[in-house]
Amino acid sequence: MRAPRRPVLSLPALRAHDGRELAREGDYDGVEFADADLGGQDGRGSRFLDCALRRCALDETVLSRARILDSVLEEIRGVGTDLSGATLRDVEVLHARLGGTQLHGAALERVVVRGGKIDYLNLRDATLKDVVFEDCVLVEPDFGGARLERVAFVGCALRRADFSGARMAEVDLRAVAELDIARGVDRLAGAVISPTQLFDLAPVLAAWLGVRVVGA
Repeated sequence: MRAPRRPVLSLPALRAHDGRELAREGDYDGVEFADADLGGQDGRGSRFLDCALRRCALDETVLSRARILDSVLEEIRGVGTDLSGATLRDVEVLHARLGGTQLHGAALERVVVRGGKIDYLNLRDATLKDVVFEDCVLVEPDFGGARLERVAFVGCALRRADFSGARMAEVDLRAVAELDIARGVDRLAGAVISPTQLFDLAPVLAAWLGVRVVGA
């Protein structure tokens, strides 16, 4: 079991965002967005390199097919943020508060999600490689059809997770603080769990196998 490779970030001196709305296919290099309300803006296809988004509101913000590279997203918040088909590489997401975030079809590589809470995260058909979810709460995350390679869940709560159709390789679930799988328990081949977690998952596994457990 190889541990995920984590991003190693060293941001340059950043210049403050000029306050203009995001542009489609925009190019942002070395920009800091701080305390900005980006809600409802359309930045689809944009490129963010060596950027920082700190305490920004992203309600219904469209960032589909965006490329976010060597960047930090800190204390971002929002409902319905669209990152479908986006690329996140060498990115830290710190203490986010998000709901209904769309990352279906996205590609995540060397990404750390630390702290915060994300409700109804949509990662269907996404590719996750060298990704760490650490000390965060994920409520009903959807990994349906996703490919997970060298992914670790460390100290986080994973509630009502859906792994239907997922493909896993070197996925480490042993350090999950709370493991609750609603669907896709049959797709855990390639994952590692602890003996205690195996006991906790026994009812779900029995239901999948069609085994009834009754007292003597």
